[in-house]
Amino acid sequence: MCLAVPVRVLQIDGLKASVELGGLVRQASIMLVPDTHVGDYVLLHAGFAIQKLDEKEAEETIRLFADIAEGAGDYS
Repeated sequence: MCLAVPVRVLQIDGLKASVELGGLVRQASIMLVPDTHVGDYVLLHAGFAIQKLDEKEAEETIRLFADIAEGAGDYS
């Protein structure tokens, strides 16, 4: 099973970008989405940005992931 997550682009240096999700900052390749700009949301999979996302869509997906994480330990 593959999982891609929405992240926000903080900084760009050539084809590498610093991206953030939930306070965690990582490096990602933007070679597959070269028209990416600081502030954009991209879908990140295996260290590669694979698609740009609409800000509203990205924030809703991030919220859903957070909701799932909150309920992950609830087996009642």
